[in-house]
Amino acid sequence: MKYTNLPNTNIKVSKICLGTMTFGNQNTEAEGHEQLSYALDQGVNFIDTAEMYPVPASPEHQGATSKIIGTWLKKTGNRDQVVIASKIVGRISDYTAHIRSGGLNEASIEEAVNKELKRLQTDYIDLYQIHWPERLTNTFGVRNYKHDPSDEWQENFYEVLQALDKQIKAGKIRHVGLSNEKAWGMMRFLQEHKTHDLPRMITTQNPYSLLNRTFEGDNAEVSIRENIGLLAYSPMAFGVLSGKYIKGVAEDDARLKLFPRFARYSSAQSTMATQKYLKIAEDNGLTLAQMSLAFVTQQPFVTSNIIGATKMNQLKENIASINVTLSDAILEDIDAVNAEIPNPAP
Repeated sequence: MKYTNLPNTNIKVSKICLGTMTFGNQNTEAEGHEQLSYALDQGVNFIDTAEMYPVPASPEHQGATSKIIGTWLKKTGNRDQVVIASKIVGRISDYTAHIRSGGLNEASIEEAVNKELKRLQTDYIDLYQIHWPERLTNTFGVRNYKHDPSDEWQENFYEVLQALDKQIKAGKIRHVGLSNEKAWGMMRFLQEHKTHDLPRMITTQNPYSLLNRTFEGDNAEVSIRENIGLLAYSPMAFGVLSGKYIKGVAEDDARLKLFPRFARYSSAQSTMATQKYLKIAEDNGLTLAQMSLAFVTQQPFVTSNIIGATKMNQLKENIASINVTLSDAILEDIDAVNAEIPNPAP
């Protein structure tokens, strides 16, 4: 395994992070425990969860993922061997209304932290992230920002950081980060940190893959110049970049067959790009999964690559991708495809 530090800290994390959003829905407690133990044995010490997991979010399963991690921590006593990241929902929508009714404030953040600590059966969370911006902005499926004057959100960066600071001083969380954030949001949080000596956002967890390189716009420059590391999620584009869908070998319990709402990775442009990436991989003696994950891991702005799997053979291949380094020639071929079919799945 390869390691780095969470930016601006002395916390060592593996370059591969175990994503767990299938635990409690596609994966049982026993399967989740098996994944956690195998990952730790391979040197993966970084685990990511969220209060809304498993995905797709639902009232019936909400919080189940973290509960499974919690029972594993209690059973194994491995809390001091792992770094745990979790998230609080930002903007409340119809999709997340079952979690809480209000937005981010001191009371909602304290309540969410306390509930997550209970689920995880731990006294502290290493990295606590805001899952989505509260304001309306372009996220999944939308390439460009178009202002919506009907957005009722009132700027509250200072208040949110104050509330998070209280949780840090109470010892319940160690560091804070963002998720699905844009360059303006990152810079505003940094401004409040610098002006008022409030906690510093050290990471942002955003989608990043061969099919979605939108982070390489303004976000990548902020990431490198301000040392806010990317925790890249969906590096396999919900399994599309395994090649199993275009090869027609996906099983009935494959993610996109169970949850067609994530079909943005299956557009005609995404399929065409995936076919081209598959050829590059096979021409160089790699699986598409190996190439896809290695591409993400070796980007200079990536702190850790969040992999996820529903089956152990997938998990083993994903973790083993840490041993693959892509040559300049392969990277040039990848860039040529991206220039022809840029970001087909934003």
